[in-house]
Amino acid sequence: MPDQVVTRFAPSPTGFLHIGGARTALFNWLYARGRGGKFLLRIEDTDRERSTPEATAAILQGMGWLGLDHDGEVVSQFEGAARHAEVANHLLAEGKAYKCFSTQEEIAAFRDAARAEGKSTLFRSPWRDADAASHPDAPFVIRIKAPQDGATVIRDQVQGDVTIRNDQLDDMILLRSDGTPVYMLAVVIDDHDMGVTHVIRGDDHLNNAARQMMIYEAMGWDVPVWAHIPLIHGPDGKKLSKRHGALGAQEYQAMGYPAAGMRNYLARLGWSHGDDEFFTDAQAREWFDLDGIGKSPARFDTKKLENLCGQHIAIADDAALRQEIQGYLAAANQPALTETQSGDLERAMYCLKDRARTFPELLEKAHFALTSRPIEQDAKAAKALASVSNGILNELTPQLQNVSWTRDDLEASLNGFAEARETKFGKLAGPLRAALAGRAVTPSVFDMMLVLGKDESLARLQDAAEKAQSS
Repeated sequence: MPDQVVTRFAPSPTGFLHIGGARTALFNWLYARGRGGKFLLRIEDTDRERSTPEATAAILQGMGWLGLDHDGEVVSQFEGAARHAEVANHLLAEGKAYKCFSTQEEIAAFRDAARAEGKSTLFRSPWRDADAASHPDAPFVIRIKAPQDGATVIRDQVQGDVTIRNDQLDDMILLRSDGTPVYMLAVVIDDHDMGVTHVIRGDDHLNNAARQMMIYEAMGWDVPVWAHIPLIHGPDGKKLSKRHGALGAQEYQAMGYPAAGMRNYLARLGWSHGDDEFFTDAQAREWFDLDGIGKSPARFDTKKLENLCGQHIAIADDAALRQEIQGYLAAANQPALTETQSGDLERAMYCLKDRARTFPELLEKAHFALTSRPIEQDAKAAKALASVSNGILNELTPQLQNVSWTRDDLEASLNGFAEARETKFGKLAGPLRAALAGRAVTPSVFDMMLVLGKDESLARLQDAAEKAQSS
């Protein structure tokens, strides 16, 4: 193994950060971070028609949300075009590449004839071994001289050894006739120049590895460790696509999933460490290795994602959770919490985190702490209030004036109040929820009263009593 592990994530900026790309970035990040290595980011923006600054920004934002920090500056592949051309011309000067003057029409005619004769349509250029003196004054591309016999073996850490016969490899174009480099050349040069030691990417690139190895070997460069990971499928077993729902990392942020839960789920999607399902970032960095990646496509399961997210919300630091919720609200184009609301939310967090799988669920539970008087009751809560005799809340409020505001004393007082009226506290809970939160489903009455404090709790009870009297 090299002295320092260097991985990279190299997306094309033609859209948002796809969830499959996010997982690829995560695997590279985990592998490097767990070994004290470097995780680099390169934007493969050579397709000038489809690459956009907005897409680059979306990729960076998605990675920022997921907490996948990279080392060094973001590398632009397009800006390396001169270096890419330099290597192609070096191979040309070394006799390892050649000028090909075949036109598109000639290549098409060659393939048509090969197809008619039942032969391979792999183009064999007549210019491969032509004397330079025979070269016309015409546009040309630069092609690499592919090996014509034997086999290329891709030693892949996930797929195992993959053997490709060299007679199935064409003389790949390195430079187009306008002098611009092709993607396959740029990738190899960038990975070499950036010192990338491990290429962890989707298995749709597996066949590319054999063609890219031609360039490594022609230049005498070390071939990186390959790890081609299976793609993600939807619940129906087909490649994950728009019909399966949200695809971009930022869409999941806007739906209210916590980043830690998404990291945990994506790490587990195609990789395993024994039977462990729930784990922290620190554990993931320590445990992650290439031999834990399976060969079969993983299936995206929203229920599993929500289950893990709920577990991460439950153990999260309250202040950090409050900050992440503000980020969620911004991503979802919802109003930010005020400073007062934010503080109230953090104070209430202890009674909100259990069983909330997403931030919308948590905020719904937090409604009592975020709303202000007069409290509007929803239909169920209004029904609970209407079913209470007008006097109960009026009687209860002055009794609570003299209670010290601790859980034990509140429980004793409310239970005693219920007993004195020969009923159970459960009969009081519905009206109290309605009065305090305007909802029928809330955290416990005692938690709400403790979070709201004595003055606010009594004021809400008094409001509800007056409303019940007037109705």
